[in-house]
Amino acid sequence: MPKVTFIMTDGSPKEVDAPLGWSLMEVAVENKIEEIEGACGGAMACATCHLYVHPDWQQKVIDQDNEKCDEEEDMLDLAFDIRNNSRLGCQIKITKALDGLVVALPGTKTEW
Repeated sequence: MPKVTFIMTDGSPKEVDAPLGWSLMEVAVENKIEEIEGACGGAMACATCHLYVHPDWQQKVIDQDNEKCDEEEDMLDLAFDIRNNSRLGCQIKITKALDGLVVALPGTKTEW
């Protein structure tokens, strides 16, 4: 099963199992990562699953049929602390190629 590392707001990593086909939002909620709410259930109607994709993984995420659409961009405008690598977790589906993916929670101090 693929692994995803969430960088928590205090900078600590939390590595979790990520079932194939699940969204990052579903993975976070299942693993009780409280900062990721997923209030709309993945309908891209809120920004409560906002996170940052590590720069080393941005293109790999896109290459797995996880492109950022205009609707996602519009929703991100409502989120806290938007960065160039901001994404909605509900729009990123886990594939084998994303094993090892690293993402950070909103507000996390990162060097990336």
